[in-house]
Amino acid sequence: MNKKTIGFIGSGNMGSAMIGGILAAGLVPAKQVIVADLNKEKLAEMKALYGITTTTEGREVAQAADYLILAVKPNVYAPVINSIKDLLTDGKVVISIAAGQSLAAIAAMAGETVKVVRTMPNTPALVEAGMAALCPNDKVSEEELANVKAIFESFGQAEVVPEYLIDGVIGISGSSPAYVFMFIEALADAGVLAGLPRQQAMRFAAQAVYGSAKMVLETGKHPGELKDMVCSPGGTTIEAVATLEECGFRSAVIQAVNDCVAKSKAMSQKE
Repeated sequence: MNKKTIGFIGSGNMGSAMIGGILAAGLVPAKQVIVADLNKEKLAEMKALYGITTTTEGREVAQAADYLILAVKPNVYAPVINSIKDLLTDGKVVISIAAGQSLAAIAAMAGETVKVVRTMPNTPALVEAGMAALCPNDKVSEEELANVKAIFESFGQAEVVPEYLIDGVIGISGSSPAYVFMFIEALADAGVLAGLPRQQAMRFAAQAVYGSAKMVLETGKHPGELKDMVCSPGGTTIEAVATLEECGFRSAVIQAVNDCVAKSKAMSQKE
């Protein structure tokens, strides 16, 4: 990878997070990262922060990049791809990070022979703790897919999944940080109600969620088993768990994810 050029069209939060992770991991040197955006002020900030090459011309990025990341909103994919598709030669891999843009839709815009990896990262990439799904088309080689995986693992974790599962991934990973933030906020509100200062309540709540997730990942134990370890007979925790069950906590989460998946499918069909 250290001889490859990684290009970004778009420099929003996710694009910026990816660039930071790539450079922090030493995946490629800064001189081999190039970013295009119409926001000159944002480009100046990124150049000063990372020492990367910046431009307002997407075609310049498409020309230079071996791995081209489309970090723009889904609604501008068509005009962006149309403006660069003549530059998407056999040696380049196009990486999509947008919801609702299927491999077939991108191929229809860019050309059937273009190598495409559809991905779904999430916002914890901003703190190098992201999770991403990768869905390559059949033009992408194993080596190229390994390089794409290395890009995403520079700021978190990544798994290759078949595209038909991507809507489920969006429901439980791409969108789920929002649900977790709501949970942390609710926990903190309850702490404030119990008398804790707001900032202290937020820290206790967030660290509890962080630590619990770490236990699931590092122990390999089922979440139900870890939950049971906290619940003493007749104790405070089982009292709270009983209330959550009575209020439909788990069924509400499942329904929320189901609705998110349905929305993702509808967006893909619309595209």
